[in-house]
Amino acid sequence: MKHRRFAVAAIVVVSGFLAAACGGNSGGSAADGGGATAGAAAKPVIGVDYPRSDTDFWNSYIRYVPQFGGELGTELKTTNSQNDISKLTANVQSLVGQGVRAVVMAPQDTAAVAPTLQQLEGRKIPAVLVDTRPDTGNAFMVVRADNRAYGEKACQFLGDKLKGKGKVVMLQGDLASINGRDRTEAFNDCMKQNYPGIKVFGEAANWDGAVAAQKLSTVLTANPDVKGVYMESSFALAGTLQVLKQRNLLVPPDDAKHVFVVSNDGIPQELKDIAAGNIDATVSQPADLYAKWALSYAKDAIDGKTFQAGKTDHDSTIVQVRPGLLEDQLSAPLVTADGGTYGGIPSLKYDDKSLWGNNLN
Repeated sequence: MKHRRFAVAAIVVVSGFLAAACGGNSGGSAADGGGATAGAAAKPVIGVDYPRSDTDFWNSYIRYVPQFGGELGTELKTTNSQNDISKLTANVQSLVGQGVRAVVMAPQDTAAVAPTLQQLEGRKIPAVLVDTRPDTGNAFMVVRADNRAYGEKACQFLGDKLKGKGKVVMLQGDLASINGRDRTEAFNDCMKQNYPGIKVFGEAANWDGAVAAQKLSTVLTANPDVKGVYMESSFALAGTLQVLKQRNLLVPPDDAKHVFVVSNDGIPQELKDIAAGNIDATVSQPADLYAKWALSYAKDAIDGKTFQAGKTDHDSTIVQVRPGLLEDQLSAPLVTADGGTYGGIPSLKYDDKSLWGNNLN
């Protein structure tokens, strides 16, 4: 990575594929220098908008934010947009009014966030986005994993397990989100190219567990021979397992009736369910590293640093998505029961200590 100095204030705005945890504002106002005493160096003040607090993944992310904020020596002011773009807009305005120098957000509607990014850019306040990439507009950095790789890894695992034949259900997120689109398109493209003998039922669930369960049940009624389920995140985990249990399909992997299930997130419950044989794989989305590097880039922006495309020193790659927008694509490994290789994709075993889901206290 290459750095150069520049004079700019920064805002890291975090709003994700999903509604944020309630966070209270902390620290002093802009008028009192963020609570710093006279003559003391003020801590950089970063505003963080949590996207939602109704999923285990985002609740885990929310737990990591103050930890890494403290390690970086920053002061945080937090809001909660609850998966509502109008609340996100209002929250960002509130944070700016409180004098934050950086904001982190994870907008779930990646098209509608453009005006907010324009306002921040006009104020010379860089934005750092977590988990989602804006359809248009600029930001200091996007901290995200390669979401197309999520869909491809799920496809290769299921294609390998089904030996290229059969039926699978894809429980989609929200196609208004770049994450939902990336995972859906990549899964479909991979299946068409590598496993044309597998029929995919794509069911839009809008990151809603109840909707996902209802649609899965409907597909299984018409197609009792479905042998695979791809959940685009753990929002569908509880409902999927309940539907399979009701139909006597929640059986061990060596049972002929077993339905192979792949998720995305890597939350502790998914790892437990892999160990128990309830699901078969997940892609571990790094909740800890999202918090760490989003806040780190926010602080870097405050300090006047810049970045360019290329390999980083933390096992990731920064790519230029388009002029004015860089994305740090963090590692997100496939996780399975045995740590084997599926469809050419290596995996980690569910109890691997490097997985954040095994280290959440």
